[in-house]
Amino acid sequence: MAPRQILIAAFPQAELLDIACPSDVFDAANRLRSKPAYEIRLGGLDGRPIRCQSGITLTPEVRLDQVTGPLDTLVVAGGLGHLSAAADGRVLAQLRRLAKASRRVASVCTGATLLAAAGLLTGRRCTTHWADAPRLAAQFPDIEVDPAPLYVRDGEVYTSAGVTSGLDLALALVEQDHGPSLSRQIARHLVAYLQRPGNQAQVSMFLTAPAPEHHVVRDLTAHIASHLDTDLGTPALAARAGLSARQLSRLFDTHLGTTPGKHVRRVRTETAAQLLSTTDLPLSAVARRCGFGSTESLRQSFLDHYDTPPSAYRRLHRGGQQALA
Repeated sequence: MAPRQILIAAFPQAELLDIACPSDVFDAANRLRSKPAYEIRLGGLDGRPIRCQSGITLTPEVRLDQVTGPLDTLVVAGGLGHLSAAADGRVLAQLRRLAKASRRVASVCTGATLLAAAGLLTGRRCTTHWADAPRLAAQFPDIEVDPAPLYVRDGEVYTSAGVTSGLDLALALVEQDHGPSLSRQIARHLVAYLQRPGNQAQVSMFLTAPAPEHHVVRDLTAHIASHLDTDLGTPALAARAGLSARQLSRLFDTHLGTTPGKHVRRVRTETAAQLLSTTDLPLSAVARRCGFGSTESLRQSFLDHYDTPPSAYRRLHRGGQQALA
């Protein structure tokens, strides 16, 4: 079988990792097989060297208008230059043409902006870097932007989150093409997680959420994080703050955009995820430490939050850490 044709489209001020992560995954597939699985090319609008946002310059192998189909996969990189590239009608025309000649189309990070501007995401669900998701959703109201997952598949259009999530997406594409054994070999070879699921959150709330400005909400969120195994129901939290349950709910909605109950459940679930990936505690102990009434309650919360049961989450993340050891 002839190697699958992969074209990575880039532009000035592209993010180097948006190019390197998928290309290295496909290259590793070639080196781990007896016969090459992919032929990878870098394309640019006019063929001139592309200066990435890091200052490193790459030379495209081919001009976009010189590429003829059929292609297996078109990958569009993101980066600081994505808005300028998305405003260039020549770039968009080539992406539309190449997409028609491709079996599947993918973007990494803010490369989703180019797909959206080319009309390739209309009516579809997609993701992008969490920091750019609000702008993308506002600019293109005809697409459904989900800022949470690492990558999203809608038909034969794939979008991934920020930067290194392009590696996760490429591993998933290799698995689709050649099965899980090869994708796992690649993950081990690249010293990466043994494939994070696409629906895993891009970032933890503990990394992204600044301390709330309102002193009552700030004090309560700190209390919640350090007292997960106690009564954190809305009446108990309201009593601690000297407020009515209704007043407390209004404060949480204003400053956190959620209810006290949903916030508590999310903190408990993400803390449980940390324990599952970093300790050997049994599920019952994890559930108890995080304030879940039972392992079944923990399981249901994981299914709602991560779309996977806690036991599978642990196998995936503990396995990834063992591969790095």
